[in-house]
Amino acid sequence: MTRVLVTGASGFLGRQALPLLLAHGHEVHALARRRQTAGADGKIVWHEADLLDAGASAELVRAIRPEQLLHLAWGVEPGRFWTSTENVRWVEASLALMRAFVAADGRRAVFAGTCAEYEWTSSAGPADPNAEPREWRMRERATPIVPATLYGACKHATHLVAAKLAAQSGVQLGWGRVFYLYGPHEQQARLVPAIATSLLRAEPTDTSNGRQRRDFMHVADVAAAFVALLESEVDGPVNIATGEAVEVGEVVRMIATNAGGEELLRWGAIARSPSEPDTIVADVSRLRDEVGFVAQIGLADGLRETVEWWRRQLADVPPPGASPR
Repeated sequence: MTRVLVTGASGFLGRQALPLLLAHGHEVHALARRRQTAGADGKIVWHEADLLDAGASAELVRAIRPEQLLHLAWGVEPGRFWTSTENVRWVEASLALMRAFVAADGRRAVFAGTCAEYEWTSSAGPADPNAEPREWRMRERATPIVPATLYGACKHATHLVAAKLAAQSGVQLGWGRVFYLYGPHEQQARLVPAIATSLLRAEPTDTSNGRQRRDFMHVADVAAAFVALLESEVDGPVNIATGEAVEVGEVVRMIATNAGGEELLRWGAIARSPSEPDTIVADVSRLRDEVGFVAQIGLADGLRETVEWWRRQLADVPPPGASPR
């Protein structure tokens, strides 16, 4: 039985990884800012700590002495995380965690990176918003690493330093570059829940022209890919994605098919930035061939499940002015 520490364990992605690790026979220690209920028949050991407090996280790692580390925590507040200076604090926190893990004789760590580490300039949108999008498949060992945002730069900086520390300490480090994930429990301001909840409330819903293409992966598949990467011996960056580019407009239409209210969509009401990439899609050769993982949840099924999850959440929220149940 391998002792695994999971950070961001109560978050959008972390909550999906925990039952998979348990099912695979690991001793799971889950870290969150606020203590959670035991769950999973009490088999998960929950810990409460703030990773931004380097002293607290180091003390926790010394106490647990995990053999493996799955680091998923990072500040990703919608609308702010691309440029927030909190990203710099997360670099510091992540490297402090890695130092503590090495000092506690940890053997293998996997960190969550991002497709925003890659250079996006060559895939920027054309001047004509109606032009056909250009293909831009991102490869771990070929696509230049030139992040355009503070978020991407901070993730990349973390990878550079953590990888050097791991190499000189004899620790394995896998780096999962996440593309576009969606699913239940996502923050409501993000694309899929924002469209779904607006349509479920029968509200006019603004969207772009939808011609840009993205690589969407259900959060349960993303979690399973991270668990597979952790259990492998693959080092270095690995794209966590499906390898399939879908127009954002098609995603919006699928949501509307399940939520109703397609007539409420206001196409083109949100202008696309000239610098926004046409296509962000992964090459998934390493994930498929070396890690041995292929996404299992189709986009249509995943969006249908997600919309139904949001329908249930909204049904549990009383209308304004209503008496509590």
